[in-house]
Amino acid sequence: MIQNHRSALREKHEALERKINEEETRPLPDTIRIHSLKKQKLRLKQELMN
Repeated sequence: MIQNHRSALREKHEALERKINEEETRPLPDTIRIHSLKKQKLRLKQELMN
């Protein structure tokens, strides 16, 4: 069960990374959205480290 939780967190982390990359490559990136996505990604990373 713990492994499934970690796998789900990793998948979410990777999905956030893709969203960040997509937003950053747009002609007019939304910096507020990028900041929000990065904060979410950091929270997931911290949870994975625990």
